[in-house]
Amino acid sequence: MLNSELRRKGVISASLGNHAQAISYHGYKLGVPVTVVMPIVAPIMKIQKCRQYGATVVVQGKDMAESKKIAMKLAKEHDYTYINGYDHPHIMAGQGTIGLEIADQVDNIDAVVVPIGGGGLIAGVALALKTLHPNIQIIGVESEKCASFSHAVKMGKPAHVPIESTLADGLAVPIVGYNAFLTARPLIDKIVTVSEEYIALAILRLVEMEKIVVEGAGAAGFAAILEGKLNDLKGKRVVLNLCGGNIDTTVLGRCLERGLAAEGRLLKVTVTVSDRPGGIAELCKLISSIGVSIKDVLHERAWVTCDVFSVEVKVVCETRDYEHAQELKCLLNSVYRKVNFVDFPTEKVFACMD
Repeated sequence: MLNSELRRKGVISASLGNHAQAISYHGYKLGVPVTVVMPIVAPIMKIQKCRQYGATVVVQGKDMAESKKIAMKLAKEHDYTYINGYDHPHIMAGQGTIGLEIADQVDNIDAVVVPIGGGGLIAGVALALKTLHPNIQIIGVESEKCASFSHAVKMGKPAHVPIESTLADGLAVPIVGYNAFLTARPLIDKIVTVSEEYIALAILRLVEMEKIVVEGAGAAGFAAILEGKLNDLKGKRVVLNLCGGNIDTTVLGRCLERGLAAEGRLLKVTVTVSDRPGGIAELCKLISSIGVSIKDVLHERAWVTCDVFSVEVKVVCETRDYEHAQELKCLLNSVYRKVNFVDFPTEKVFACMD
């Protein structure tokens, strides 16, 4: 959409990573110089991808708000065209083509669930779908760590909200776009927020069940279903947007472990046992007797307060499922006086997996 003079001068944008990669890729294809400003919390993989596409990458700012200020300043100094990743009408129109694809590929849709960051994606998708099929429910999902759209609805206009560290880094926008907010607000039927625990569980479940890798932002819609936030959609035909697969390998590993812990398949338990020869071995033998796999064992003597003949043993172990975890809990409690599980999962996590 830019004329030859603006293309020659180049473009700039601030992004947490996904928009940065897109603009870097198309700049590379079109021969347009691209500069992207990314906050220091942006995933390393996204930064490297942008550099591979030949973009000038500036990693500055603690969050999107600071990075955007830096990008706007650079745009003014160097006469670059600033391209907003979620609030420019052309960008929203491009994202709205997802809505057209959904309408073209899926029949008899009851609801479409869309993650919300800056608001551009849900604005474009909602406008496309509501125009074609006004009865389709549009549901927005935010991380509870960065619920900027919900805050904007409460305030009646886009307003700054503090952003906490989140697995859904692609949604961590401190203030939603004005154009996106005004476009999307009258078209959204419901907005829910999801916890980090269920985002991690959603990433794990998508890897195990669908064999696909989805980043936290893209998994937010599935997380809302797992957390029971969308139970009114049971029995209905629902479309989830898995919008983003750009997740660092290290972060993916953490998400999988956190998801396993949330599900009770990865447990951490502290047991106080006798410090006589064979005391720790008996504990390990007892755990393995029911098929629980031990991943790590750490023992502590100096800070045990009960007596000098006891040792505190911390065990990280793997179970098959919730029932297996419960079996281990009952077994240890029946044999030892002091047993403490760290964040033992609730049944709610498993009820949603039926």
